[in-house]
Amino acid sequence: MESLNGAELCFPQLNTSCKKPPLHHVGNILIYSLLSLICFFTVTLNILVVFSISYFRQLHTTTNFFLLSLAVSDFFVGLVLMPIRIIMTGGCWILGSFMCGFFNYSAYIITSASVGNMVLISVDRYVAICDPLHYPTKLTHKRVQICVCLCWACSVLYNGMILKDHLKQPDKYNSCHGECTVVIDFKTGAFDFIFTFFGPITVITALYMRVFVVAVSQARAMRSHVAAVSQKGSAPVSAKRSERKAATALGVVVIVFLMCICPYFFPTLAGKDTSFNSQLSVFGSWFFYSNSCLNPMIYVFFYPWFRKSIKLILTLKILQSDCCDANIL
Repeated sequence: MESLNGAELCFPQLNTSCKKPPLHHVGNILIYSLLSLICFFTVTLNILVVFSISYFRQLHTTTNFFLLSLAVSDFFVGLVLMPIRIIMTGGCWILGSFMCGFFNYSAYIITSASVGNMVLISVDRYVAICDPLHYPTKLTHKRVQICVCLCWACSVLYNGMILKDHLKQPDKYNSCHGECTVVIDFKTGAFDFIFTFFGPITVITALYMRVFVVAVSQARAMRSHVAAVSQKGSAPVSAKRSERKAATALGVVVIVFLMCICPYFFPTLAGKDTSFNSQLSVFGSWFFYSNSCLNPMIYVFFYPWFRKSIKLILTLKILQSDCCDANIL
Protein backbone atom coordinates (compact mmCIF):
# COMPACT_ATOMS: atom_id res chain seq x y z
CA MET A 1 0.00 0.00 0.00
CA GLU A 2 1.32 3.41 -0.91
CA SER A 3 2.01 5.50 2.20
CA LEU A 4 0.53 8.97 2.42
CA ASN A 5 2.70 12.07 2.49
CA GLY A 6 2.63 13.94 5.83
CA ALA A 7 1.26 17.01 4.13
CA GLU A 8 -1.79 15.00 3.06
CA LEU A 9 -2.75 14.17 6.66
CA CYS A 10 -4.58 16.25 9.23
CA PHE A 11 -2.10 15.13 11.91
CA PRO A 12 1.13 13.91 10.23
CA GLN A 13 2.53 12.62 13.56
CA LEU A 14 -0.35 10.14 13.98
CA ASN A 15 -0.76 6.95 11.99
CA THR A 16 -4.52 7.09 12.56
CA SER A 17 -4.86 10.61 11.17
CA CYS A 18 -7.56 11.45 8.63
CA LYS A 19 -6.57 12.40 5.11
CA LYS A 20 -7.08 16.01 4.10
CA PRO A 21 -9.60 16.56 1.30
CA PRO A 22 -8.28 17.80 -2.06
CA LEU A 23 -7.62 21.54 -1.92
CA HIS A 24 -8.69 24.01 -4.57
CA HIS A 25 -6.93 27.22 -3.61
CA VAL A 26 -9.06 29.79 -5.44
CA GLY A 27 -12.33 28.02 -4.65
CA ASN A 28 -11.45 27.72 -0.95
CA ILE A 29 -10.64 31.42 -0.71
CA LEU A 30 -14.02 32.32 -2.22
CA ILE A 31 -15.90 29.92 0.06
CA TYR A 32 -14.07 31.09 3.19
CA SER A 33 -14.63 34.74 2.24
CA LEU A 34 -18.35 34.25 1.63
CA LEU A 35 -18.92 32.25 4.81
CA SER A 36 -16.88 34.72 6.88
CA LEU A 37 -18.94 37.59 5.49
CA ILE A 38 -22.18 35.82 6.41
CA CYS A 39 -20.77 35.18 9.89
CA PHE A 40 -19.81 38.85 10.33
CA PHE A 41 -23.23 40.17 9.28
CA THR A 42 -25.02 37.58 11.44
CA VAL A 43 -23.15 38.64 14.58
CA THR A 44 -23.31 42.38 13.85
CA LEU A 45 -26.98 42.61 12.87
CA ASN A 46 -28.19 40.46 15.76
CA ILE A 47 -26.12 42.48 18.25
CA LEU A 48 -28.01 45.54 16.96
CA VAL A 49 -31.35 43.76 17.48
CA VAL A 50 -30.45 42.63 21.00
CA PHE A 51 -29.11 46.05 21.99
CA SER A 52 -32.06 47.94 20.47
CA ILE A 53 -34.74 45.92 22.25
CA SER A 54 -32.79 45.88 25.52
CA TYR A 55 -31.87 49.58 25.53
CA PHE A 56 -34.91 51.50 24.24
CA ARG A 57 -37.77 51.43 26.74
CA GLN A 58 -40.45 51.78 24.07
CA LEU A 59 -39.38 48.41 22.68
CA HIS A 60 -39.96 46.55 25.95
CA THR A 61 -43.09 44.84 24.65
CA THR A 62 -44.12 41.21 24.94
CA THR A 63 -43.70 40.57 21.22
CA ASN A 64 -40.25 42.14 21.20
CA PHE A 65 -39.16 39.95 24.12
CA PHE A 66 -39.78 36.93 21.89
CA LEU A 67 -37.82 38.64 19.11
CA LEU A 68 -35.03 39.29 21.62
CA SER A 69 -34.84 35.60 22.48
CA LEU A 70 -34.75 34.71 18.79
CA ALA A 71 -32.01 37.30 18.17
CA VAL A 72 -29.95 35.81 21.02
CA SER A 73 -30.12 32.36 19.43
CA ASP A 74 -29.24 33.88 16.03
CA PHE A 75 -26.32 35.73 17.63
CA PHE A 76 -24.91 32.48 19.04
CA VAL A 77 -25.24 30.89 15.61
CA GLY A 78 -22.96 33.59 14.22
CA LEU A 79 -20.62 33.66 17.22
CA VAL A 80 -20.19 29.91 17.87
CA LEU A 81 -21.60 27.67 15.17
CA MET A 82 -20.61 29.52 12.00
CA PRO A 83 -16.91 30.03 12.90
CA ILE A 84 -16.50 26.38 13.87
CA ARG A 85 -18.28 25.27 10.68
CA ILE A 86 -15.88 27.46 8.70
CA ILE A 87 -12.96 25.69 10.38
CA MET A 88 -14.54 22.36 9.48
CA THR A 89 -14.78 23.44 5.84
CA GLY A 90 -11.07 22.67 5.57
CA GLY A 91 -11.89 19.02 6.23
CA CYS A 92 -9.93 18.53 9.47
CA TRP A 93 -11.21 18.88 13.03
CA ILE A 94 -8.37 20.40 15.06
CA LEU A 95 -10.19 21.50 18.24
CA GLY A 96 -10.18 18.21 20.15
CA SER A 97 -12.87 15.87 21.43
CA PHE A 98 -14.24 18.21 24.13
CA MET A 99 -14.93 20.99 21.63
CA CYS A 100 -16.44 18.42 19.28
CA GLY A 101 -19.02 17.48 21.89
CA PHE A 102 -19.57 21.13 22.86
CA PHE A 103 -20.09 22.20 19.25
CA ASN A 104 -22.65 19.51 18.42
CA TYR A 105 -24.49 20.04 21.72
CA SER A 106 -24.60 23.81 21.12
CA ALA A 107 -25.87 23.29 17.57
CA TYR A 108 -28.76 21.12 18.74
CA ILE A 109 -29.64 23.49 21.62
CA ILE A 110 -29.75 26.55 19.36
CA THR A 111 -31.80 24.70 16.73
CA SER A 112 -34.39 23.57 19.28
CA ALA A 113 -34.50 26.99 20.96
CA SER A 114 -35.06 28.70 17.60
CA VAL A 115 -38.00 26.38 16.86
CA GLY A 116 -39.39 27.03 20.33
CA ASN A 117 -39.07 30.79 19.85
CA MET A 118 -40.98 30.54 16.58
CA VAL A 119 -43.81 28.69 18.34
CA LEU A 120 -43.93 31.38 21.03
CA ILE A 121 -44.01 34.14 18.40
CA SER A 122 -46.89 32.37 16.64
CA VAL A 123 -48.83 32.04 19.91
CA ASP A 124 -48.21 35.73 20.63
CA ARG A 125 -49.59 36.80 17.24
CA TYR A 126 -52.53 34.40 17.55
CA VAL A 127 -53.63 35.89 20.88
CA ALA A 128 -52.98 39.48 19.71
CA ILE A 129 -55.13 39.08 16.58
CA CYS A 130 -57.77 36.56 17.64
CA ASP A 131 -58.26 37.64 21.27
CA PRO A 132 -57.02 41.25 21.47
CA LEU A 133 -59.14 42.21 24.52
CA HIS A 134 -57.46 39.59 26.72
CA TYR A 135 -53.98 39.94 25.20
CA PRO A 136 -52.59 42.29 27.92
CA THR A 137 -53.73 39.94 30.69
CA LYS A 138 -52.82 36.64 29.03
CA LEU A 139 -49.34 37.64 27.86
CA THR A 140 -47.85 39.72 30.65
CA HIS A 141 -44.15 40.55 30.79
CA LYS A 142 -43.60 38.07 33.60
CA ARG A 143 -45.32 35.22 31.74
CA VAL A 144 -43.37 35.98 28.59
CA GLN A 145 -40.07 35.90 30.50
CA ILE A 146 -41.03 32.57 32.08
CA CYS A 147 -41.96 31.12 28.67
CA VAL A 148 -38.65 32.22 27.13
CA CYS A 149 -36.64 30.79 30.04
CA LEU A 150 -38.55 27.50 29.84
CA CYS A 151 -37.93 27.35 26.10
CA TRP A 152 -34.16 27.55 26.59
CA ALA A 153 -34.11 25.28 29.64
CA CYS A 154 -36.13 22.57 27.88
CA SER A 155 -33.83 22.81 24.88
CA VAL A 156 -30.76 22.29 27.08
CA LEU A 157 -32.26 19.33 28.95
CA TYR A 158 -33.90 17.67 25.94
CA ASN A 159 -30.77 17.76 23.76
CA GLY A 160 -28.65 16.62 26.68
CA MET A 161 -30.77 13.44 26.69
CA ILE A 162 -30.61 13.06 22.91
CA LEU A 163 -26.82 13.47 22.83
CA LYS A 164 -25.88 11.87 26.17
CA ASP A 165 -23.83 9.09 24.52
CA HIS A 166 -22.06 11.58 22.25
CA LEU A 167 -21.26 13.86 25.21
CA LYS A 168 -19.73 10.93 27.10
CA GLN A 169 -17.70 9.79 24.06
CA PRO A 170 -17.44 12.64 21.52
CA ASP A 171 -15.09 10.61 19.30
CA LYS A 172 -17.18 7.42 19.35
CA TYR A 173 -18.14 7.60 15.66
CA ASN A 174 -14.86 9.05 14.39
CA SER A 175 -13.07 6.70 12.00
CA CYS A 176 -9.78 8.60 12.32
CA HIS A 177 -8.15 11.55 14.11
CA GLY A 178 -9.33 14.81 12.59
CA GLU A 179 -13.07 14.04 12.46
CA CYS A 180 -15.93 15.35 14.54
CA THR A 181 -18.91 13.14 13.84
CA VAL A 182 -22.14 12.66 15.74
CA VAL A 183 -24.56 10.03 14.47
CA ILE A 184 -28.20 9.99 15.53
CA ASP A 185 -29.83 6.62 14.86
CA PHE A 186 -33.07 6.48 12.91
CA LYS A 187 -35.38 5.90 15.89
CA THR A 188 -33.93 8.77 17.93
CA GLY A 189 -33.84 10.95 14.82
CA ALA A 190 -37.49 10.16 14.09
CA PHE A 191 -38.51 11.08 17.63
CA ASP A 192 -36.46 14.28 17.44
CA PHE A 193 -38.03 15.06 14.06
CA ILE A 194 -41.55 14.78 15.49
CA PHE A 195 -40.73 16.66 18.70
CA THR A 196 -38.64 19.53 17.30
CA PHE A 197 -39.88 19.80 13.71
CA PHE A 198 -43.16 18.19 12.70
CA GLY A 199 -45.09 18.98 15.91
CA PRO A 200 -43.96 22.61 16.26
CA ILE A 201 -44.31 23.30 12.52
CA THR A 202 -47.87 21.93 12.60
CA VAL A 203 -48.71 24.22 15.52
CA ILE A 204 -47.08 27.24 13.84
CA THR A 205 -48.90 26.62 10.55
CA ALA A 206 -52.29 26.12 12.24
CA LEU A 207 -51.94 29.27 14.34
CA TYR A 208 -50.88 31.45 11.42
CA MET A 209 -53.63 30.10 9.19
CA ARG A 210 -56.10 31.18 11.89
CA VAL A 211 -54.35 34.56 12.23
CA PHE A 212 -54.53 35.07 8.48
CA VAL A 213 -58.26 34.30 8.34
CA VAL A 214 -59.06 36.63 11.24
CA ALA A 215 -56.81 39.41 9.89
CA VAL A 216 -58.53 39.27 6.49
CA SER A 217 -62.00 39.40 8.10
CA GLN A 218 -60.93 42.35 10.24
CA ALA A 219 -59.61 44.22 7.22
CA ARG A 220 -62.90 43.71 5.37
CA ALA A 221 -64.89 44.88 8.40
CA MET A 222 -62.74 47.99 8.70
CA ARG A 223 -63.22 48.90 5.05
CA SER A 224 -66.99 48.47 5.27
CA HIS A 225 -67.27 50.56 8.46
CA VAL A 226 -64.61 53.17 7.76
CA ALA A 227 -67.08 56.03 8.03
CA ALA A 228 -68.35 54.89 11.43
CA VAL A 229 -64.88 54.65 12.97
CA SER A 230 -63.37 57.75 11.35
CA GLN A 231 -63.39 59.75 14.59
CA LYS A 232 -64.13 58.00 17.86
CA GLY A 233 -63.09 54.59 16.65
CA SER A 234 -59.84 55.70 15.00
CA ALA A 235 -57.60 54.57 17.85
CA PRO A 236 -58.88 50.96 17.93
CA VAL A 237 -58.64 50.80 14.14
CA SER A 238 -55.06 52.02 14.28
CA ALA A 239 -54.28 49.45 16.96
CA LYS A 240 -55.78 46.63 14.89
CA ARG A 241 -53.86 47.78 11.83
CA SER A 242 -50.65 47.83 13.86
CA GLU A 243 -51.27 44.30 15.12
CA ARG A 244 -51.96 43.02 11.59
CA LYS A 245 -48.77 44.68 10.33
CA ALA A 246 -46.79 43.00 13.08
CA ALA A 247 -48.44 39.68 12.23
CA THR A 248 -47.47 40.13 8.58
CA ALA A 249 -43.83 40.90 9.43
CA LEU A 250 -43.54 37.98 11.84
CA GLY A 251 -45.34 35.77 9.32
CA VAL A 252 -42.54 36.47 6.85
CA VAL A 253 -40.01 35.59 9.57
CA VAL A 254 -41.79 32.29 10.21
CA ILE A 255 -42.08 31.40 6.49
CA VAL A 256 -38.39 32.12 5.86
CA PHE A 257 -37.53 30.06 8.95
CA LEU A 258 -39.53 27.08 7.65
CA MET A 259 -37.80 27.29 4.27
CA CYS A 260 -34.37 27.35 5.91
CA ILE A 261 -34.95 24.57 8.45
CA CYS A 262 -36.47 21.97 6.09
CA PRO A 263 -33.11 20.97 4.47
CA TYR A 264 -31.69 20.59 8.00
CA PHE A 265 -34.11 17.72 8.68
CA PHE A 266 -33.93 16.22 5.19
CA PRO A 267 -31.80 13.19 6.23
CA THR A 268 -34.50 12.20 8.73
CA LEU A 269 -37.20 12.72 6.11
CA ALA A 270 -35.20 10.44 3.79
CA GLY A 271 -35.19 7.71 6.47
CA LYS A 272 -31.43 7.81 7.08
CA ASP A 273 -29.29 7.95 10.21
CA THR A 274 -28.29 11.56 10.82
CA SER A 275 -24.55 12.17 10.58
CA PHE A 276 -23.58 15.71 11.47
CA ASN A 277 -20.49 15.39 9.31
CA SER A 278 -22.05 14.28 6.02
CA GLN A 279 -22.11 16.63 3.03
CA LEU A 280 -25.92 16.67 3.07
CA SER A 281 -25.93 17.59 6.76
CA VAL A 282 -23.32 20.31 6.23
CA PHE A 283 -25.41 21.85 3.44
CA GLY A 284 -28.57 21.66 5.57
CA SER A 285 -26.76 23.20 8.53
CA TRP A 286 -25.47 26.17 6.53
CA PHE A 287 -28.89 26.67 4.96
CA PHE A 288 -30.36 26.79 8.45
CA TYR A 289 -27.57 29.06 9.76
CA SER A 290 -28.30 31.55 6.97
CA ASN A 291 -31.71 32.14 8.57
CA SER A 292 -29.92 33.80 11.49
CA CYS A 293 -28.57 36.42 9.07
CA LEU A 294 -31.87 36.84 7.23
CA ASN A 295 -34.00 37.55 10.32
CA PRO A 296 -32.52 40.99 11.17
CA MET A 297 -32.61 41.89 7.47
CA ILE A 298 -36.36 41.23 7.54
CA TYR A 299 -36.63 43.51 10.58
CA VAL A 300 -34.85 46.28 8.66
CA PHE A 301 -37.35 45.95 5.82
CA PHE A 302 -40.55 45.70 7.92
CA TYR A 303 -39.84 47.57 11.16
CA PRO A 304 -39.24 51.35 11.10
CA TRP A 305 -38.31 51.21 14.79
CA PHE A 306 -35.34 48.98 13.99
CA ARG A 307 -34.11 51.37 11.29
CA LYS A 308 -34.46 54.29 13.70
CA SER A 309 -32.64 52.46 16.49
CA ILE A 310 -29.77 51.53 14.14
CA LYS A 311 -29.47 55.19 13.13
CA LEU A 312 -29.31 56.29 16.77
CA ILE A 313 -26.71 53.64 17.56
CA LEU A 314 -24.45 54.32 14.56
CA THR A 315 -24.61 58.10 15.07
CA LEU A 316 -23.66 57.56 18.76
CA LYS A 317 -26.74 59.43 19.97
CA ILE A 318 -27.24 56.61 22.47
CA LEU A 319 -24.45 58.23 24.49
CA GLN A 320 -26.92 60.92 25.49
CA SER A 321 -28.41 60.34 28.93
CA ASP A 322 -32.06 60.37 27.85
CA CYS A 323 -31.69 58.45 24.59
CA CYS A 324 -33.20 55.26 26.04
CA ASP A 325 -36.51 57.13 26.28
CA ALA A 326 -36.39 58.28 22.66
CA ASN A 327 -39.58 58.01 20.59
CA ILE A 328 -38.74 55.45 17.92
CA LEU A 329 -42.15 53.86 17.32
